[in-house]
Amino acid sequence: MDVLNDETYMKLALDMAESAKGQTGINPVVGCVVVSGGRVVGLGAHLKRGEGHAEVHALAMAGEQAKGATVYVTLEPCSHYGRTPPCCERIIEAKASRVVVASLDPNPLVAGRGVARLREEGIEVEVGLLGEASQRMNEAFNKFITTGMPFVTMKTAMTLDGKIAAKTGDSRYVSGPQSRAFVHTLRHQNMAIMIGVQTALTDDPELTTRLSVPALHPVRIVVDSKLRLSAQARMVQDGLSPVIVLTVEGSDPVRKAELAAHGVEVIDCGAGEKVDLRAALKILGEREIASILLEGGGLLNGAMLESGLLDKVILFVAPKLIGGASSPEAFAFGGFDKMSEAIEMTDMTTERIGSDICISGYPKYVQLQGD
Repeated sequence: MDVLNDETYMKLALDMAESAKGQTGINPVVGCVVVSGGRVVGLGAHLKRGEGHAEVHALAMAGEQAKGATVYVTLEPCSHYGRTPPCCERIIEAKASRVVVASLDPNPLVAGRGVARLREEGIEVEVGLLGEASQRMNEAFNKFITTGMPFVTMKTAMTLDGKIAAKTGDSRYVSGPQSRAFVHTLRHQNMAIMIGVQTALTDDPELTTRLSVPALHPVRIVVDSKLRLSAQARMVQDGLSPVIVLTVEGSDPVRKAELAAHGVEVIDCGAGEKVDLRAALKILGEREIASILLEGGGLLNGAMLESGLLDKVILFVAPKLIGGASSPEAFAFGGFDKMSEAIEMTDMTTERIGSDICISGYPKYVQLQGD
């Protein structure tokens, strides 16, 4: 049985934040709840970059009832002037008496200053309630704001024997309909989706978000060192969201011009035979792409893993056995010599989705430290 307490209201604030995941760009998702006299008098979420923050919406709803109220917010209120005024000043102006914060903001422009400003005005501030949940919700923002690099989530579907397609290359469909719907939610929640050129040539995918409700389409990114992507590909022709091709210096200028004429941005990433994936992610970060859903084949997945560039892995395991020594696997790379060198997964979770099992976790790159 749930007991009405601070955690109850913070969970509500977290739910508010979660509802906007994917639509705030490089900004974090934030929820806010204002409680006065035992009643919820204000609710708010940050809905879009450049628009009012969660606290602003919640306090506007609360109006005069915000005086003496407790404000529950999932991320430390900002104290600096950006695209919007600082939320700290709005809370002070509303004369709230207490603020409960789930987690501090890793943004160097905030980083504890918001809490300090509120305390300067005599407002009681508590920090840390459900902080882990708040930080996990903003894992992409947390990485991007501190490193300038996008947070990369690799998603793949495989059979019980670890295959992502049959030996013929057929992969429609490994996972069930419920899992595929969830993947479209992941597309909505990430700013970009990345594949290798072989997947683009084999499947001619649209890489859009298809749900029963309106959703956001991610930027489409193709890793293509030899510029084999056709200008007639569906993703190039549909105009639903930008397409970026990552290639290498010296690639065919005629093919570059053809793709550019169709609105594709072609970016040189390194001078070797293969795309420099680390350099590519840095460039994408400079273009304010904070989160990427990797839906590559085994070669791209393996290259990203081997380079230590995957932040999160989501595996959908279907109750199927396909066999075939040549059937593609989820990760195709040279591998390690010893089991002790294997990349371990941390913070693992499992969930049943339809007939599939969804396993997610975070790679621990111990052996790559110092690279």
